[in-house]
Amino acid sequence: MNFKFTSIASAMTGLLLATTALAQTELTVYTAVEAEDLERYAAKFNEVNPDITINWVRDSTGVVTAKLLAERDNPQADVVWGLAATSLLLLKSEGMLEPYAPAGVDKLDSKFVDKDTPPAWVGMDAWVASVCYNTIEGEKLGLKAPTSWKDLTDPMYEGHVIMPNPNSSGTGFLDVSSWLQMFGEEDGWNYMDALHTNIARYTHSGSAPCKLAASGEIPIGISFAFRGAKSKAEGAPIDIIVPTEGVGWDMEATAIVAGTDSLEAAQKLVDFSVTKEAMEMYNVGYAVVAMPGVAQPVEYFPEGLLDAMIDNDFEFAANNRARILEEWQSRYDGKSDAK
Repeated sequence: MNFKFTSIASAMTGLLLATTALAQTELTVYTAVEAEDLERYAAKFNEVNPDITINWVRDSTGVVTAKLLAERDNPQADVVWGLAATSLLLLKSEGMLEPYAPAGVDKLDSKFVDKDTPPAWVGMDAWVASVCYNTIEGEKLGLKAPTSWKDLTDPMYEGHVIMPNPNSSGTGFLDVSSWLQMFGEEDGWNYMDALHTNIARYTHSGSAPCKLAASGEIPIGISFAFRGAKSKAEGAPIDIIVPTEGVGWDMEATAIVAGTDSLEAAQKLVDFSVTKEAMEMYNVGYAVVAMPGVAQPVEYFPEGLLDAMIDNDFEFAANNRARILEEWQSRYDGKSDAK
């Protein structure tokens, strides 16, 4: 046996393994995307990028946003994936995002892309507010189906409405922000004062109010339309109501965290986030996606919802986020679920 040759071969094998190990890049990705969806996104991304491992850090929108702000001077994340655009605008204003124009960004609807060149963030999909109304429970309680936001302040609904806490839920924040935009600052807070009287409790999840209405635990849940359509398709006795005043909305978006040590890998993930394949995956959970022509019709998605989407002032929502949340907490947090 040629021991010299064997030793050289062994050394080369060890060097190859070491090189392969070094080539494996790990990305820490902060996200508010539903936990059950993350594995399939990573699997699809790794089909093209097997050398990049995604380490997801998942929580609700408010928690992720607060965590990023707390780590401003010592960032722990490389990428933010699927966080509300209002949160990313706030991070952008703090100089926390690395501008990048991903390959294919020109194929997206322009309202899903940050206006700067290159953009600081790119959108993925949008979710739209609505009201989930359990017809069976409503009839048992002698309730009329609401048709507007202001209907929900009627005394007959006292204790029969659930909505998300805006400090922890992006859906909750888009509700509050949209009411302040639609009704004006003073009337908006007056509206929420009246609504608070009828609120049974505030959840820490945007989908929970509709799920609870679907299960019959509560007759009315303020949530988002796709969750309602999904529950109805599963057989829940609910109607998805589009309030006549209009509905708030927000988008999930992706951005690179400034200062990342893995910029090239982060750029590859953001490139993937705007591909048609990724958009088709978003469409599993959202009826509205950033790339035109991709979204398939969603069964039970309410008619007229897209026309009811308000002209959302994302800059107002981002710039006033801290003030709005502090005011909301001081007024209403006593009915929030325990964390």
